[in-house]
Amino acid sequence: MNNLEITRLVRPMVRDIAPYRSARDEFEDFEAQKIFLDANENPYNTDANRYPDPLQRQLKRVLAKVKGVSDNQILLGNGSDEVLDLIFRTFCEPGHDEVILLPPTYGMYGVLAQLNNVKAVDVPLDENFQLDVAAIMSSVNEKTKLIFVCSPNNPSGNAIPLSQIQSLLEQFSGLVVVDEAYIDFSEGGTAIHFLDEYPRLIICQTFSKAYGLAGIRLGIGFAHSAIIQFFNKIKPPYNINVLTQKKALAALNVTDIVERQVRALIGERQKMEEELLSIRFVKKIYPSDANFLLVLVDDAQKRYNQFLEQGIVVRSRSSLLGCEHTLRITVGTPQENITFINACKTIDQ
Repeated sequence: MNNLEITRLVRPMVRDIAPYRSARDEFEDFEAQKIFLDANENPYNTDANRYPDPLQRQLKRVLAKVKGVSDNQILLGNGSDEVLDLIFRTFCEPGHDEVILLPPTYGMYGVLAQLNNVKAVDVPLDENFQLDVAAIMSSVNEKTKLIFVCSPNNPSGNAIPLSQIQSLLEQFSGLVVVDEAYIDFSEGGTAIHFLDEYPRLIICQTFSKAYGLAGIRLGIGFAHSAIIQFFNKIKPPYNINVLTQKKALAALNVTDIVERQVRALIGERQKMEEELLSIRFVKKIYPSDANFLLVLVDDAQKRYNQFLEQGIVVRSRSSLLGCEHTLRITVGTPQENITFINACKTIDQ
């Protein structure tokens, strides 16, 4: 697929719009010493008195090396939700186009579809929370623009085999969006290495999970450079503030710490699973490639309330398709996990 074919998938309005250009879009050398008299800022240094680089060039250069991509294949968003919203706004014509969702899955896909007046067609995952590729493809029509795949999936925790994602990319003529928020905890591997082979692939990742930076709200989109150019046309001019950029750069300089924490959390996840198997109200623990476990219990609301009385907050996922009487339990620190398991034993009656 060449750039022209990607352009044909884009909404006409987005193709034709003249993007807003901020004062800081007119040069690139943000790291050089200059006298800035162009953007009507307060000149007195507060570490945040200057507008940030609207394209986050320094951060993207470092991130590109870590992820093994080119910096022109990266979009940064105010959380992954902004990245996802930009995907809808770039490719889906309101009131006309459709997307395919694979429940149970991350709830914001459906919310963003509604906000953008885009019809969402649900194709449920199978009983093992895996893709039914044949059912997905039979639901595709001439209006289908996007298929959203969450891997590892939230709330079930399982990774989707890359072979299934590749099958969708081979058969579907629209865009496949793979949300890899929890990919650092998975042994299945990322789909990033498919980017050059499949230009209609978009991958979302985040600094919120493995990097421990949920509070800075920084999401990542990886895609063909032509797709990124369209995202940059319509994103807010200064969507990533300077404090967030600095915090993310600092985290990318200590990836060894992140890797140690990820290994520790995977080990704790395995220990938590082993301990939960001895709890009588636990009926099933679903396989997880994430930093949480989806646990089938006898009575989700009852157990949720009991945990709350013990000072522990878990999340009931019972309202989601195929998840009746389940609790989603995040892996905590070793001491938090010990406290949680002790609480399980206390209420196990």
